[in-house]
Amino acid sequence: MRKYFNVNVMVICALVFLTGCSKSESNKNAELQVMLTDAPADYDAVLIDIQDVQIHVSENEAEGSWLSLDVNKGVYNLLDFRNGMDTLLGSIEVPPGTISQLRLVLGPNNQLETGGELYNLQTPSAQQSGLKLNIHATLTGGVVYKLWVDFDAARSIVQKGNGEYLLKPVIRTYTEAVSGAIDGNVSPAESLPYIMAISGEDTLGAYAADNGNFTIKAVPEGTWAVKFDPKDPFADTTINDVNVVNGIVTRLDTIFFTQP
Repeated sequence: MRKYFNVNVMVICALVFLTGCSKSESNKNAELQVMLTDAPADYDAVLIDIQDVQIHVSENEAEGSWLSLDVNKGVYNLLDFRNGMDTLLGSIEVPPGTISQLRLVLGPNNQLETGGELYNLQTPSAQQSGLKLNIHATLTGGVVYKLWVDFDAARSIVQKGNGEYLLKPVIRTYTEAVSGAIDGNVSPAESLPYIMAISGEDTLGAYAADNGNFTIKAVPEGTWAVKFDPKDPFADTTINDVNVVNGIVTRLDTIFFTQP
């Protein structure tokens, strides 16, 4: 039965990423992380001013369907992210469903460095208001996904006859689930357990909601022990060998608590 509460649970909640330490109804949103990467190019630097990243979360074109990520705004040198390197542009939690498009909004401070000289990259106004990229990724609640925006810097730079340079982005996107999730139900619901998924030194956790449902989100792929720590007078229990697969929500059978 529960032998600790305030100190241990507060520490766990501070350390666990996206665990939802709350007794409210389990939040089964998906998380989307947008990463920036690049293909090699024969330049000294390609500086891109990224001001916003938005996703389209419905099938219509209504402006209200576009959601902005929590973006790290600024100028990025694409050549810093070659050969498998990437960086986080921003992230967002969204309800499960299909993401149809991504819109990349550029600022005016786009430049090219080549031969020791720095050139302004002329950027069409349509790209500054939002460069749209088709995605069509289906997201499952409780799972973390990464979406890579892969710039082809070499093909994105066009030299004009007057020696100036134009930015015409050539980009591909690809999405990958990088976690799974564990969910289920406890009975009786008034046991309100704190639930921990444990694998080696990794511990993730969440509270069961008032109706007994729970979800542990962003669980890395692997084998986990799931420990249930209910309120008095109910006894602790542990489910071993719970297998988690990226992109899949592992559903446990209902956990029934007994009293000592």
